[in-house]
Amino acid sequence: MKTRYPTSIALFFGLLLLAQSALSLDTAVPEPFREYDADSKYTIKYDDLTALLKTVVVDTGRSNREIAAPRQARTGTHMKVSVKRSTVNEANRFYFETFVENEEGQQFLQGIQKSLEQVPDEAPLKYFSRDEQLAYWLNLYNVTVLNEIVKVYPQRNLKKLLVGRKSIFDKKLLTVAGIPLSLDDIQFTILRQNYNSDPLIIYGLYQGNIGGPNIRKSAYTGKDVYRALKNNALEFINSNRGTFSRNENVFEVSSLYERDKAYFPDFDSDLTRHLLTYLEEPELSELQAATVLKADIDDWSIADLTGSYRDLGASFADSRAALLDSVKSTMVNPNEGEGSATLGSAVGQGSATLAATAQKLNRFEPELLIKLKEINLKREAVNAANANVTMEELGTVPVDAKSKKDQDDEKDKQ
Repeated sequence: MKTRYPTSIALFFGLLLLAQSALSLDTAVPEPFREYDADSKYTIKYDDLTALLKTVVVDTGRSNREIAAPRQARTGTHMKVSVKRSTVNEANRFYFETFVENEEGQQFLQGIQKSLEQVPDEAPLKYFSRDEQLAYWLNLYNVTVLNEIVKVYPQRNLKKLLVGRKSIFDKKLLTVAGIPLSLDDIQFTILRQNYNSDPLIIYGLYQGNIGGPNIRKSAYTGKDVYRALKNNALEFINSNRGTFSRNENVFEVSSLYERDKAYFPDFDSDLTRHLLTYLEEPELSELQAATVLKADIDDWSIADLTGSYRDLGASFADSRAALLDSVKSTMVNPNEGEGSATLGSAVGQGSATLAATAQKLNRFEPELLIKLKEINLKREAVNAANANVTMEELGTVPVDAKSKKDQDDEKDKQ
């Protein structure tokens, strides 16, 4: 015989389960990452990361929302690369190609990640401002994503790498201040809670695909982190990969917003309000008039330099050749200065110089190092004083004192 519970009791347990689920989403920020110094003037240096990004990131400029023409197979083959025509010409490009069979370049990129992981071991984050901490987490996150994509390149479609059971965002790829962290831990626990679910943060988290926010040509820094995030938001929202008006009723947005809906608790209302802050005409008016918000825009193609422009059985396409020319004109050779490097030497020959620079890089100002040394000396003195007090309270024991058992044994012998 089945037991029947009153509806009120069933409802109570249902609400209790929902409450527990909600609590599980708000995992507490680990203790080493909670505190900050609002008045801190100390900064973290990212010269090595900026040198790399200036060398291998191509800035494609703002989207003009044009739809690319259909691509035809070249002479000698019936095959052609499938691209998403509405977004194929958008998004900054990272020169992943140069890391293929380039062990030195790979080690340099991995070295930056390891070095950033160790920052809180050398200087606890509580000594920095919130802006400086934000720049730190964004840079660490993005370098980690780059390293993971380099491992699988030339994989062209990144969907399985970014979402699903094998997503790189779920894995504990990092250890910071002794705490294992995943990229999702950084985004949805540390950043979301420490920065009050500010949606600007999502535009600083690189995904490696065309459909995601841009990677910049320099590292984030505390002094300009919000300006950089606003620029990224403005570029992304006013591109076809960010927003698109299907018709007078349906306004499409990137699926990125659905994946990051934790930053938009009342999804449709909060996201609409956010988009209206940055959206330009005519899409601004089209969003205001729309009745349906649909998060179904995506482009999982890797944002590499040549993948989207590769034509099988032929030489460079016109658009790809133009892209290569733009790289050559902006490439930086660490030895010779801006505009002097060729595409092949960017990280191939230049990585040795970059690696040497990274090994010598001190990420902190001398003033901070002096302060940390003073704090450590003071802590050691306090610990030593406390240890002495404890010894005195316990009393001292003469070296030649005999235990009661030893004394009894001697009496028995007598």
